Order: sequence, then structure tokens, then C-alpha cells
Amino acid sequence: MKKIVCLDLEGVLVPEIWIAFSKESGIDELKRTTRDEPDYDKLMKWRIGILKEHGLGLKEIQETIDKIDPLEGAKEFLDDLRGLTQVIIISDTFYEFAGPLMKKLGYPTLFCNSLEVSEKGEITGYKMRCEKSKYTTVKALQSIGFDTVSCGDSHNDLAMIKAGKAGFLFKSTEQIIADNPDIPAYETYDELLNAIKGVLFTKE
Repeated sequence: MKKIVCLDLEGVLVPEIWIAFSKESGIDELKRTTRDEPDYDKLMKWRIGILKEHGLGLKEIQETIDKIDPLEGAKEFLDDLRGLTQVIIISDTFYEFAGPLMKKLGYPTLFCNSLEVSEKGEITGYKMRCEKSKYTTVKALQSIGFDTVSCGDSHNDLAMIKAGKAGFLFKSTEQIIADNPDIPAYETYDELLNAIKGVLFTKE
């Protein structure tokens, strides 16, 4: 089978958007991410409630995102990986957030979700591209003849990591690593690239 690499975005290639916005806005509660809260729907509804409470909307978050750069070495890692095989970024972020980041990463393929935004710019809700989007996407890729190799850092990446030919944790938390000792965990792009190469070029 042809192999395809599926990467998470935030925490793997770019800093966590909500943490950056938390620092910019001074709202400490928004530092909570999918590393801390496994229930994504619960997390997003909580975030939207905090934004409403503080009178903040899409414009303010986009202004913060414009200032975010990829993690050091991420663009080079992604370029090297895309030179070896097909790569898809599968993220639970939103197209309304991701544009500037995709430009800085060289416009890789991105599958993510959409925000519901009022005429005044208030974020009122969100729409997942599909249920259990990361897991569902890798299973769909497998159904059309691909072996998937996945990498992520958070609770919401575990299903897609475990579902594929191989999977890795990258820059994850000590707790997630400890809870998943069967998943190799790496801290540098060189380590991750070598691990992926080992899967890509292993003869069946």
C-alpha cells in the first residue's frame, strides 16, 4: 500500500493558538487545550463562553495569529517530509484561523473545521468537518488504499495515531506519554523524521 503521513498542526508544527491568544489577551483560562481536556466539544463551548464574557471575537484572535510563526525547524521538517511522501495536516483548528499559518508553512494540504461567526464578528459556534474528524479521516484514507502514519501531541490525536500503520507522539506531555507507553515519543524534528523514514522505507 502507498503510505501517507498525517500530522497534527498545533503543538507539532506551530504554537498552540489558544495559548498565544491567552497571553495576548491576558485571559489565563484560555491556556487550556486538548492536552488538558480530552472532550473537544466541552473545551470549545467553554472557550466560546469566555470570549463572549470578555467581548472578544474572531478579529482579535486573527490579529494574534498573524504574529505567530511556525515552531523552529517546522518548515524545514515539513519540506523534507513532503519531498519523501504525501502529507496531510489534520487539525481540530479552523479554516478561519489557519490561513496565515499555512502561508508560513508553504501551503500544505490542511483538513480542519469551520467556525460559526455572527455579522458582528462574534464566534457563536463551530462545525466539525466530520464526527471524530482525525480518526474518521485516517480511516477514510485507509479505505481508498493508503497506509497512514500519524503524529500528534494531544488526547485528540491518539485515535488517529493508534489506527494507522504507525504513529508517534511529538512534544507531548509527560502524562500522555506515560499513559501511552506503546507509542514512540520524540522531542526533535530530526528524531521524528528518522522515525517516519523508518516506516516509509520498510519493505512489506
